[in-house]
Amino acid sequence: MKKVMLGLSGGVDSAIAAYLLKKEGHDVTGAFMRNWDAMLNNDYLGNPTAGNDQCPQEADYDDAKSVAKKLDIPLERIDFVKEYWDNVFSYFLREYEKGRTPNPDILCNKDIKFDSFLEFAKKKGFDTIAMGHYARKVEKDGHTYLAKPKDLNKDQTYFLCALNEEQIKSCLFPMENITKVEARKIADELGLDEVASKHGSTGICFIGERRFKEFLQNYFPSHKGDIIDINTGRKVGEHIGVLYYTIGQRKGLGIGGIKGEESNGWFVCKKDVKNNVLLVSNGDEDEHLLSDKCLVTDVNFIAPKDFKTLHVGVKFRYRQADNGCALRFEGDNVILEYDRPVKAVTPGQWAAFYLDDVLLGGGIIDQTFYKGKRNDI
Repeated sequence: MKKVMLGLSGGVDSAIAAYLLKKEGHDVTGAFMRNWDAMLNNDYLGNPTAGNDQCPQEADYDDAKSVAKKLDIPLERIDFVKEYWDNVFSYFLREYEKGRTPNPDILCNKDIKFDSFLEFAKKKGFDTIAMGHYARKVEKDGHTYLAKPKDLNKDQTYFLCALNEEQIKSCLFPMENITKVEARKIADELGLDEVASKHGSTGICFIGERRFKEFLQNYFPSHKGDIIDINTGRKVGEHIGVLYYTIGQRKGLGIGGIKGEESNGWFVCKKDVKNNVLLVSNGDEDEHLLSDKCLVTDVNFIAPKDFKTLHVGVKFRYRQADNGCALRFEGDNVILEYDRPVKAVTPGQWAAFYLDDVLLGGGIIDQTFYKGKRNDI
């Protein structure tokens, strides 16, 4: 039996994780993490709940309290608002200011759930922490890795690719051999009505759903500029600020049909931050959207580096099928050469590396290339 502190979010996954741990005989305490203060953090524009009597975070806390009571486990409420701003959101803003597209969910796991929260639990005398993530812990050749879970549709290992081996060792993942459908069924059988049919959290980690362009205007002023067809140099529309768009984006560009020309849809392919110009291509097969190689920095790699080249599967975004790539190290960085070109590989996002179903680690996509030429600038 272990003394376990589990992140209890007010959702069905963490609720069932708590139930499964108790069933195994562990001494479980729930912990609700509060990491975002809308008023303190000037979160008004783009916030669909700004005028509500109760914010979603407090509603989640009420659900967590109800679940803890029904499962007969203690519940603590922990405030990491400062740590989240300093370590996650400030980085998020710096990356957007450069015209890149960061992933705060990955940093939230690395720096909050598996760092600040882990340290809090240790100081409180807990043996280990636990989470409701769909991931599986495995031992291989003397190392501890994460691997894809039973429910591949809910596989969350991509969001855990920045965790080091010690962080992985320090956590239990009770949802490794259960599906989301099974989790909801158990919640229903236990009478956990508050979470049994509750939709999973979406949007930015610990912030929630936001109208994204408006949300960013809380922190970056809007600067209108031209939308240019990268192949013809023609102006095809206007944007409200290049920082608000991401590579591969199709919706929300406001580009109408060009008279006398057939359109296959317009896609963002580059962002010229210095000149405030958004570059687009007509159709998602345009070579300006493609890359066949990328440079990955800030690399977290658990496996031994005793190879020249390793063929791996790579996810460049969540829910993407694995892309076959040749991985090699250049100093502390990684070069990935793809088996075939991939669309919209985006600087600032994370690439997660897999050997079969085992997660080897990941890193931040820094530069992309196509046919020998850099194509992200």
